Amino acid sequence: MDLLTPGMLFVLFLILWAEFVNGWTDAPNSIATVVSTRVLSPGAAVVMAVGLNILGALSGTAVAATIGKGIIQPDFVTPATVGAAMVGIIFWSTLAWVYGLPTSESHALVAGLTGAGLAVKGPAILLADGWRKVGLGLIFSTFLGFGIALLLMTLVYRLFYKSPPGKIRSVFSRLQILSAAFMAFSHGSNDAQKFMGAFALTLYAGGIIPHFYVPVLVILICAGVMGIGTAVGGWRIIRTLGTRVTRLEPVHGFAAETGAATVIEIASRFGIPLSTTHTISTAIMGVGSTRRLSAVRWGVAGEIVSAWVLTFPICGVLGYLSVIVFRWIGLH
Repeated sequence: MDLLTPGMLFVLFLILWAEFVNGWTDAPNSIATVVSTRVLSPGAAVVMAVGLNILGALSGTAVAATIGKGIIQPDFVTPATVGAAMVGIIFWSTLAWVYGLPTSESHALVAGLTGAGLAVKGPAILLADGWRKVGLGLIFSTFLGFGIALLLMTLVYRLFYKSPPGKIRSVFSRLQILSAAFMAFSHGSNDAQKFMGAFALTLYAGGIIPHFYVPVLVILICAGVMGIGTAVGGWRIIRTLGTRVTRLEPVHGFAAETGAATVIEIASRFGIPLSTTHTISTAIMGVGSTRRLSAVRWGVAGEIVSAWVLTFPICGVLGYLSVIVFRWIGLH
């Protein structure tokens, strides 16, 4: 461990800071619907999310491998390259939180690594296989998130159309606790792994580990830090997802969470990094659309989409510029 120079420690600190921000701003992905429908109190929802986020983070490393060695060539990466990518994530996600907008730390991480990699080696550093998985993640989170939630909601309407509203609320209030737990677990299985990959990539680039892999200690550290961030919670974003996009009842929350968590979990097992924020947001839009299209506040949805679109160029540019600044101050 004597190879951990002050520069390396600084980069690892930036990664953990970004992981904390990830848990802090992405907590709404797990609990926005269950809080907005009043099935669980905010405190109980956060405790559940923290525990299951950590368990999800411990469930595999396929996504971590994609981030660590599938986006840019690890042999050309220095610790400063990874640290530069973290700067964009921290800045952009915090700014979006101020305005209550959910953003994708996944896309911020990919864009930041890309921008930093381009500053180090140019386009030759990019790897096609990892980018194919990023493209699949966009399809999963956008179209599958919306479509599966819409289909689930339609199926529920068909099965329970004769049931009184009181019974429906009672049944799905209980089921939504399970769907929220599934959502929290799947969030950990995908989102936490991305920063495990960045952490392990830094250790490899700095010569701490002989080849790229994710040590158990790294899994535990990253899972714990994300859990702490989740415990802080992003209440402004909870309000946006849980109340501003569309009005939710427990049945809608169940369908949105089950649909989104299913998509995320499938992606995690195939090593596909996707945006859990995109997935739950489009799932909420999907269940809202089953009532009528006007039930979704498309203006609010447009604000969310705008933040998603801006994530790639802003975090990419910040990653590129941060490499230049790090070189100037002697951090390599």
